[in-house]
Amino acid sequence: MMSPRYWLRWLAEQGAPRYVLRLQARRGDPFAALIGSAAGLQNPYPHIEDLRGRGRLFRSPLGWATADYELTRAVLRDTTWGSYGLSGFAERSPMRRVFEAAPLPANPVEKPSMLVSDPPEHTRLRKSVSAAFTPRAIGRLRDRVESVTTELLDGMPSGGSIDLVEGFAAQVPIAIISEMLGFPYETRDEFLAWGDDISPMLDIGIRWRVWRDAVRSMQAMDGYADGHIEQLRREPGEDILSALVSAGDMDDQELKATAVLLMGAGFETTVNLIGNGVVQLLSHPEQLDLLRADPDLWPQAVEEVLRFDSPVQTTARMALRDTELDGRRMRKGTVVLMSLAGANRDPKVFEDPNRFDITRPNAKDHLSFSSGIHVCLGAALARMEGTYALRSLFDEFPDLRLAGAPRRRSLFTLHGYAAMPVHLGDRAHATAERLSEPRV
Repeated sequence: MMSPRYWLRWLAEQGAPRYVLRLQARRGDPFAALIGSAAGLQNPYPHIEDLRGRGRLFRSPLGWATADYELTRAVLRDTTWGSYGLSGFAERSPMRRVFEAAPLPANPVEKPSMLVSDPPEHTRLRKSVSAAFTPRAIGRLRDRVESVTTELLDGMPSGGSIDLVEGFAAQVPIAIISEMLGFPYETRDEFLAWGDDISPMLDIGIRWRVWRDAVRSMQAMDGYADGHIEQLRREPGEDILSALVSAGDMDDQELKATAVLLMGAGFETTVNLIGNGVVQLLSHPEQLDLLRADPDLWPQAVEEVLRFDSPVQTTARMALRDTELDGRRMRKGTVVLMSLAGANRDPKVFEDPNRFDITRPNAKDHLSFSSGIHVCLGAALARMEGTYALRSLFDEFPDLRLAGAPRRRSLFTLHGYAAMPVHLGDRAHATAERLSEPRV
């Protein structure tokens, strides 16, 4: 049974913001409706356009909010603005002693995670990890991505039905990032379950039971990571985590926070990219026809999926000192909440932004992987995985179609599908063989 002090922490960290968001959403606050309402979770884009219509900066109860591309990009690239997560929230909270009395294990949203660290700590941590994500390193992973994808497709039933998220979209990235971190193949299902529980921690205002389950999974993952790191000290492999352990530049908390962050970041963006891509291409068959006529368009199609249906929708920064933004004075500690999805549909940057167009010339200008010093380390890997997985899926099953309404995840930061029932149709080679049979 979880100690009452953790319930108090949830109340300070999530319960109070949850109440404020729901209240403000009922009062017509567009940002509160975007992140704090069921309608906003299912379809954020009408609320994003409402937010955009209120001006470049909108005063929300949680801070200033924007869907403007130029402002979002400027804040992300300006080191005057620092990262903001649970650590920053706890430091500013009048109930910070409650946070101290109910500490959480190493996780992506608290220091020393790179996601919520600033220089010089961020510089040191990122430098240690960056070698695993160079173009040469990603190129070496291509063969493994192809073999994992082929193995998964070969296991799918020709003419059958599956949940495409569970059976395909989630399996490609979890296999690759697990190998990169030296986690055994048989732990994939366990990590998928832990990831599903922990990912809501990136949101604001989550329910007590969701938060409690996330903490329990953090604790379980923390215990596993302790044992795994000790094993790598005795028997290092050729994976990135072994290299970090052997280098000795990180303490155990930093190692665990980095491992958990890479596990989540290496999985969550890509599974959402693949799922969102399938839905958008099936919803826009004329775009799928373009890809079949010209397969060289697949990388461009992935960029348009990232722009049009952003896997990561929102991020935040906090002013590290007094500054100005869009002519407004911003005091130290001011928080700016940025809709990456909104920036990616800014009509000042993207012509006819609500149209899904895989030939869009500037689709790659999207901010789905952030920008500045916190730009996603694994962006090239996600692009490569998404491109190969989507192309191979539609090549292997050209008659793929939805078998029911896909179910969105109940998250606003990570935007994707929890389940996607599909009819696969016949394999391409099976269809070709049948068409070549003589008629009698």
